[in-house]
Amino acid sequence: MAPSPTDRPDIPDRPDIPDRLDRPERPISRPSRPSRPTPRGSGDKRGGGGRGSGSGGGRSQPPGSRPPAPSPWLLEGEIDRASSDASFIEYLRWMRSPDSPYKDGTKLQIFHLAIEGGDYRKRLTQLTERTKLIAGEGNTFEVQFSWRVRVGGYEGPENLMLPAFDALGMPYIPSSTLRGIARAQAIREIMARQETSWTEAAGLVAPWFGDHNAVKSDRAGKVVFLDAYPLPVEKRGGLAVDMVNNIWRWEENSPQYNPNPNVFLSLKEPLFLIGLRLAKHCKDPEILNRVKQWLMAGLQGGIGSQVNSGYGQPLRLKNPESRKSNPEEFFRVPFSLEGQLIHGRQKFTQWNWNDRRNEWQMRGKPEAEVRPIAFKSILRYWFRTFTLGVLEPPLVQEWEGKLFGSINPKNYSWIRFEILEGEVTQKEPLPNQKGKNDPCGVLDGILTLSYSPAAPERKRDRTSTLFANLTWMAFHLGGVGQGSRRPCYSRKTRSRAPWYRGSSLFAESKQAFWRLPDTPQEFEQLFRRRLLDFYAALSDVMEQRVNPRTPRSIDPVYRDRWAEAIDANCRLVVCSGDEKFDKPFALSVLHDREFKVQDRRGREDYDGDLCGQVLGRDVKPSPVWVADHEDYQVVTVFGATQNPRSEYLNVLRKRSDGFAEIWPL
Repeated sequence: MAPSPTDRPDIPDRPDIPDRLDRPERPISRPSRPSRPTPRGSGDKRGGGGRGSGSGGGRSQPPGSRPPAPSPWLLEGEIDRASSDASFIEYLRWMRSPDSPYKDGTKLQIFHLAIEGGDYRKRLTQLTERTKLIAGEGNTFEVQFSWRVRVGGYEGPENLMLPAFDALGMPYIPSSTLRGIARAQAIREIMARQETSWTEAAGLVAPWFGDHNAVKSDRAGKVVFLDAYPLPVEKRGGLAVDMVNNIWRWEENSPQYNPNPNVFLSLKEPLFLIGLRLAKHCKDPEILNRVKQWLMAGLQGGIGSQVNSGYGQPLRLKNPESRKSNPEEFFRVPFSLEGQLIHGRQKFTQWNWNDRRNEWQMRGKPEAEVRPIAFKSILRYWFRTFTLGVLEPPLVQEWEGKLFGSINPKNYSWIRFEILEGEVTQKEPLPNQKGKNDPCGVLDGILTLSYSPAAPERKRDRTSTLFANLTWMAFHLGGVGQGSRRPCYSRKTRSRAPWYRGSSLFAESKQAFWRLPDTPQEFEQLFRRRLLDFYAALSDVMEQRVNPRTPRSIDPVYRDRWAEAIDANCRLVVCSGDEKFDKPFALSVLHDREFKVQDRRGREDYDGDLCGQVLGRDVKPSPVWVADHEDYQVVTVFGATQNPRSEYLNVLRKRSDGFAEIWPL
């Protein structure tokens, strides 16, 4: 009888399988691992670390009982023999845990190791040679950037902003970025020539860049853009540690002082090779030439993020046709800065044990740098300070965002800040006895202001007047960078560094606009004219009445609390007198023993409510700005209606040879 097709066949019995295979027992004790090498920068050295060793007083703890020096690595110890061509990304993969109590110092340390240990020249040589071969002869050009470049904005561990990098971790400019620059430039030119909208102009560039809504022959782009890599003129292709520090932040309609330095990576003065070629389906060389010119013109407007703060600005395009001055520039002034200068970052030095605090410390070595963003920040500060006395805070915040840019709400700055020919011409003195007789640090450059595409055409004229007067006032109220609230003065009579403090900013211009009078009374009249011109331009730009002769009072003033605003409680004066202890008259009075207080140990110290406070939890900037102009000093005092600031002004008036009040008007 035939078997039924629906019956299942008999399945033979499976053999018994044990739940777990028998395995030999593991040994109870594991073989010991070789000890890792001691991290670089650790040990028992004392007294190093740049400007300070971090060592405190008290009895020295025996080296054997100290905890090991902080390590930047995720695992104990360190990678002792990292390859020189290892990307900075590989270092970050092995960065220590984010809950480390020494996370800030070790972050700087691992950046230092990645930058100092890297050598990308071999790989960059291969990549740039490949670009030349793919693009073909005559289809490449070089772009040298004047300062730093921030292209990419990748978010790394702990919210670190990283430059764009390829699959092997090499810094580069993606081809899509270059295509976007060329296409945007083409659209802007067509808009200006044909007076059409962005949407309509975007459709008109399809014959060069392609558009999926265009006719079939124009749907694909006719030019291939290649990834751009730095030329191997420098070991790391320009990769360098950078720093951003948002000192002021708006909270509940009030600017709050809250320094928040964060390190990240950008490219410093890189030289890029850029290449492009015709697509296979296109044989017209005129199309390639046209797109190339658009790209070169677009690059002149900057590349990447923060272009209005000086980033991404090309120094020159190595093509004579592209060497044109910026048609949007409306103001420039050559300058010199003396004193503590501007610092972009702290360079890692070494870890040192602090006996008093019973902890490891690392004090970085500051590196002076000409930073356009520092000038933008100081002009932003003085704009906010002057307008808070005549406008409601929400209105100040709104217009600060429009003119200088903001993230929330998102505003694109009307003004672009650049520095040409920036250079540190005299390094700061060494922070030891060898530097005691060195001159103070000096940096020079040319500050330029220009309109960004966001600046409304009909408001540009009055905006230029506003910024010209704002810049003039900022140059005569204080410095830029570290120590900006004090003029540069010598401390060589002291036993230890720093040998100079303060920051003095000078306009090195022979134009009549920058010429200063000889007496405090004449300067008072000049400053008032500049101030009234500023407020008049502000009124026109805002299309709202501004009356500086009846200033507002921001907040109640107390001994230990004041608003940083040129308001009804502020006094702005100019005075002259005899120099004392190598300090200009107004500064010598500020530092007089009459205004000193006793600290917790009963020693004389500067009054934090007059000179500011940097130690302890209650960190606050000084409410007094002093700028020295040789024949006289300009002094700004916030919260001047309460002591000790009110008394300081009284003593200043009594002891001066000449005294005039600029504000209130």
